[in-house]
Amino acid sequence: MPPPFPWGPVIHAGLCLLRLSAKDFWLMTPREIQAALGGLRPAGTVPDRFGMEALMAAFPD
Repeated sequence: MPPPFPWGPVIHAGLCLLRLSAKDFWLMTPREIQAALGGLRPAGTVPDRFGMEALMAAFPD
């Protein structure tokens, strides 16, 4: 059985963090709220050793 939907944190994020009106919040799908919170952004890539050395050379501070 899947865990229950986390309504408390989602409502807090929508109304407090995103500052949506109650009407706009309840019109959004969970996927839309996830996207608005940045949950659908692609994961950032971590530079490898050569990429890090190139960054260090470009920004020596």
